[in-house]
Amino acid sequence: MAGDSTAAERGWIEVEERDGALRFRVGGAWVIRTVVAVRRDIDRLRLRGAEKRDIDVDGSELTGIDSVGALVLAQLVGRLEGEGAKVSWSRFAPQYLEFIEAIQGLDYPEERPQRKSDSIVVQAGKGAYAFLGTTTSALSFFGLVLVAFVDVVRRPWRVRWTAVVHHMHMTGLNAMPIVGLLTFLIGIVLTFLSAKQLTQFGATIFVADLIGVALLRELGVLITAILVAGRSGSAFTAQLGAMRVNEEVDALQAMGLDPVEVLTVPRILALVLSLPLLSFFATMMGIFGGMLIASLTMDISFVQFITRIHMSVDPKQFYIGIIKAPVFAFIIAMIGCFEGFNVSGNAESVGRHTTRSVVESIFLVIVCDAAFAMLFFSLKI
Repeated sequence: MAGDSTAAERGWIEVEERDGALRFRVGGAWVIRTVVAVRRDIDRLRLRGAEKRDIDVDGSELTGIDSVGALVLAQLVGRLEGEGAKVSWSRFAPQYLEFIEAIQGLDYPEERPQRKSDSIVVQAGKGAYAFLGTTTSALSFFGLVLVAFVDVVRRPWRVRWTAVVHHMHMTGLNAMPIVGLLTFLIGIVLTFLSAKQLTQFGATIFVADLIGVALLRELGVLITAILVAGRSGSAFTAQLGAMRVNEEVDALQAMGLDPVEVLTVPRILALVLSLPLLSFFATMMGIFGGMLIASLTMDISFVQFITRIHMSVDPKQFYIGIIKAPVFAFIIAMIGCFEGFNVSGNAESVGRHTTRSVVESIFLVIVCDAAFAMLFFSLKI
């Protein structure tokens, strides 16, 4: 709401003191074109003496005002009242006063001084609280997944096997080249490192024992799980996050479908079925890499290497390693889906939760592997 002279006049404000009271004279056009200059005038005013005093705002010389000017005036009055001053309005045109009061009634952010950075103790407390909230949400999601699996066991025809096979292809078959290559190279590195030490004792042949036990029992499945967490777990989060941003998950709920059953269960089943097979393939590639280097640099033939593994490595080592794969797969798939469902709003949230998914999955896989190691040690396996 502006007067006729909006474009010509510049808004202004002056302060007068009479009998211990302050009088703010407001004049000119308080509109978006002139409000920057008005703000500079307000910043130059000496308002420190305005606390707990009577202040009269005189608008008799006001020729025009719009929403921006009214907001600036309302913020000034709110600042004065916040410091204990008693403010009254006088000689405003009725339409101007009504407009200013309407702006005052709006919920607009106040200008507040910049807060100091939190101390280390406060940051630690906030981090612990956030971790507790994330853990609680993850446990709730885990409960929903278990309920969905119980329902699937009771009614197996509800499983979307087409989706399961599709995700097995994406997470298992398509991951074979990168997993096979990396474990092949790790087998080579392990062989070089172990051979350097064993040669000092004239026990080079025992490199087969070390490679066999290390890859079959621990490294084969662990390295595969870490690679899958970075590749497939992040893909699950990105896929579900994009669906959240595009409101496809809300559409499923509107159609009466359970997103956990439709989207999460097929992914978990696919990864639980794929990871043991992928781990076996990775272990064989790692052993082949070690066997190849042993043949080329240590004069240990393929037959000698395989015979030594057969003689010294108990099949129990293979079962100990492969039994971890479904557990790791469940953790990776559940964390990936959990972070995907937590995405909200925009693409930045998708990237943030995808990163969290990879970090949390790798962390929990390593923690779970350590727990398995302690369990097997206590059972003397």
